[in-house]
Amino acid sequence: YAGQVGYLIAGMKEVTEAQIGDTLFLYKQPVEPLPGFKSAKPMVFAGMYPVDQTEYNNLKSALERLMLNDSSVTVHRDSSLALGAGWRLGFLGLLHMEVFNQRLEQEYNMSVILTAPTVPYKAILSSAKLIKEYGKQEITIINPAQFPDKLSVSEYLEPTVLGTIVTPHEYIGKIITLCQDCRAIQKDMLYIDEHRVMLKYLFPLNEIVVDFYDTLKSLSSGYASFDYEDAGYQAADLTKMDILLNGNPVEELAMIIHSDKAYAAGKFLCERLKDAIPRQLFEIAIQAAIGKKIIARETLKAYRKNVVAKCYGGDISRRMKLLKRQAEGKKLMRKIGNVEVPRDAFIRVLRRQTDK
Repeated sequence: YAGQVGYLIAGMKEVTEAQIGDTLFLYKQPVEPLPGFKSAKPMVFAGMYPVDQTEYNNLKSALERLMLNDSSVTVHRDSSLALGAGWRLGFLGLLHMEVFNQRLEQEYNMSVILTAPTVPYKAILSSAKLIKEYGKQEITIINPAQFPDKLSVSEYLEPTVLGTIVTPHEYIGKIITLCQDCRAIQKDMLYIDEHRVMLKYLFPLNEIVVDFYDTLKSLSSGYASFDYEDAGYQAADLTKMDILLNGNPVEELAMIIHSDKAYAAGKFLCERLKDAIPRQLFEIAIQAAIGKKIIARETLKAYRKNVVAKCYGGDISRRMKLLKRQAEGKKLMRKIGNVEVPRDAFIRVLRRQTDK
């Protein structure tokens, strides 16, 4: 009867093996299973790492407990040279990600590094070798490290959503400009009454997962509303952008981005890194690259000793000789020196860019 509590003994070793919608039956008396429920499909992915690696096991335990009552979160183990061991988490949306992170902090007192959210892209492979390796022609990419080279892919696909915006008519101009900046395609425009307008746009999901809603509210003084639904995948000109420090790629900062947005994003990330990385005894070149092509660069100047301080006069050649020797020493140091990027610099750069 309803309200009764019972228990059963099953051959399950972990609680996660019991899914909502599973059919239970008596041993050696199988029955036809009920259809059950479709598993939730994650639409936003982010990397999660403990601020202190000694808290790894505690964070793992907290994640397992949270997932008992939120089975829609997907978890894959991940590791980073700079941030240590962590996980790649999949969420239903940005709000879901924010709530999950907030619960970790409030209920379990866990402090975590949550990287910028990304969306699942797809690639249709043209290379027979890669098709044989993956076992299928269409693959899903949730991590920039998995992004296949353009030569072995016939087409890249990005997820899209059909967004509906309801706003007072005086804000139409600003909102249309915002949607165009986000590569959206207008599908419909309808006047609900003499004061309100309903706009329908087809958005790339990647353009709205971070700060689109906040910007929309800001432009409309809080009056505009936004809702969206899944609209499948469409072809897009995607590329992988790498960040190089003195020519060495930093995997943690690589990102998948549309070609039209690559220059602006690369320039912004280089400027942010220049402010975050401490100066060294040698010059550091911070570069954003697509393949072999450098699209943005910032230079972090080296600490420099005043080697001519002891020269109180005399011939100019003495001064030039000291400066030349210093320049040669800096050049040699740059060749053999490694750029040590501190952990807090990664944290400042990888945190969601709400202050841009």
